[in-house]
Amino acid sequence: MIMPGTQASIIPNLSVSNGKAALDFYQRAFGAVEQFRVESPEGAIFAALKINGARLFVADEAPAFNHLGPDSLGGTSVRIDLLVPDPDAVHAQALAAGAIEISPVREEEVGPRMGVVRDPFGHIWLIGAPWDPS
Repeated sequence: MIMPGTQASIIPNLSVSNGKAALDFYQRAFGAVEQFRVESPEGAIFAALKINGARLFVADEAPAFNHLGPDSLGGTSVRIDLLVPDPDAVHAQALAAGAIEISPVREEEVGPRMGVVRDPFGHIWLIGAPWDPS
């Protein structure tokens, strides 16, 4: 139960096949800033990142805990929406960093100007302009 007067947070935790490479990609593609990182003796990582103030976690896959990335699962059921002032620039930056374009940035009938990319670890990112659907 959420207590009255408090605010809940939802923080995506992305499981990936190569955590160190993912951190590098998210920094280059989205300007992510690493907040902290924990590394196991085997080299697996768990890290907290911020993209323009939005927080996310990135971790190497842990099959023993059923934490698997999209490539191991054969796809993903979650799309990450990254809303930024200049979706064209961020979309282009993601492509230059190694993302694969699913759809170019364009005006939509419903919602903001947006495009969609797949990152090298199988996660799907909608990159769009800020909007308020209310």
